[in-house]
Amino acid sequence: MPALQAVLWDMDGTLVDSEKVWAEVQLALLADLGATWTLEDCMSLIGSDLRDAVQVWMARIPAGVITADELAERMFSEVVGALRTEVTFQPGALELLQALRKEDVPCALVSASYRVMIDAVLGHLPPDPFDVIVAGDEVTLGKPNPEPYLTAAAKLGVDPAGCVVIEDSMTGTQAGTAAGMYVVAVPQWVTIPDAPRRLVVKSLEPLTPESLRALLR
Repeated sequence: MPALQAVLWDMDGTLVDSEKVWAEVQLALLADLGATWTLEDCMSLIGSDLRDAVQVWMARIPAGVITADELAERMFSEVVGALRTEVTFQPGALELLQALRKEDVPCALVSASYRVMIDAVLGHLPPDPFDVIVAGDEVTLGKPNPEPYLTAAAKLGVDPAGCVVIEDSMTGTQAGTAAGMYVVAVPQWVTIPDAPRRLVVKSLEPLTPESLRALLR
């Protein structure tokens, strides 16, 4: 197997604890629009491509209340506003990212969120924490399709087999696996089973650049 060539990070739920923000905005906004929407419904969309999520939300809203484009704009603007105000980084995430950067391991951010949401989160980090960013509105097919992760690997100029993906969702885990990468899963809201070339952990805190290299040996 190749040595560790890059680490590809998911954002929502993996780098930052933003799934709670997403859930709060969904519950409030969809109720305001006359939809029945529960916390379980929020959990079912974790890691989903935002274009797919909009269609699910629209199916729950009474006809004629709002268009899909209007819903997307309202949902996104409220989430972005919350993320610009404050974000909570997941335990161990910043420490691992900083350790990787110190050892010159290339890092990419590969998120189902759109670029405007990513920028809101990156505003809380030092400049240029990632070599490459692939946003949900910059690919044709979102997770669980491997396109986002393969796009990031191509932009970094690395072999997918030498990449480690860090994810918190099943759809993201499936995307990383389909891309031929090793996946470290840190589930928060959903259960992710063990599988070949997959390490399921409770927290990023114990992980180091060396422990990620060891996964590929």
